[in-house]
Amino acid sequence: MNLIIDVGNTRVKAAVFKQDTLVELFILDTSRIVSEIKKIVKKRNITSIIVSSVAKISDYKLKRISILADTLLVSSKTKVPFKNLYKTPQTLGVDRIALASGVIHKYRNKNVLVIDAGTCITFDFVNNKKEYLGGAISPGVEMRYKALHNFTGKLPLIEKKIPDNFIGNSTNESMNSGIVNGVIKEIEGVISQYKEKYTDLTVVLTGGDTNFLAKQLKSSIFANQNFLLEGLNTLLIYNKEE
Repeated sequence: MNLIIDVGNTRVKAAVFKQDTLVELFILDTSRIVSEIKKIVKKRNITSIIVSSVAKISDYKLKRISILADTLLVSSKTKVPFKNLYKTPQTLGVDRIALASGVIHKYRNKNVLVIDAGTCITFDFVNNKKEYLGGAISPGVEMRYKALHNFTGKLPLIEKKIPDNFIGNSTNESMNSGIVNGVIKEIEGVISQYKEKYTDLTVVLTGGDTNFLAKQLKSSIFANQNFLLEGLNTLLIYNKEE
């Protein structure tokens, strides 16, 4: 059994895989991450662990995790199943490395754009030659709500909501319209840019805001909230076989 650990900016997710199959999914308490992982390892007879972290996790905690089973910590130096053409590979986020790895396993010989809608919205493109070309990074949905509140004097901090009308008739509805419609139009626009060059494009939407955004998009997409976890599992298997 493989244990996949994704330490994100907002939360820590873990998943147990039996080969390619996701068996169980967990949301971990950051302050008790080691003890909770220890319970999972014991209960599920985990033999291999992979850790992807875009947030801070102490070396002490990583060391305690690594003694529980054979552990791979994803970094820019990790062996990957694709050709990395990013000009600054040492700065490529481990989450984006995982997403590209997932593409290689699930969408072989296809041009794929992965959109990860989380704290940030990342766009990552892998072509049909197994080459990772790069993509884009922009603020996520909740980050945009917080920015409007934090960088103005009077705009409130409100919960994200699909707008009832694109013409906002109150401050709250105007914010919902501006943010949500802005994100949707941004995503649709980026997809259109890629489709102009790659007519056979496959688009995957993942991340915490997958369900929030999926129904609003007009483009044909594959929505998979666990795609990053699947990519990490692919990366772990690939490194074990090497």
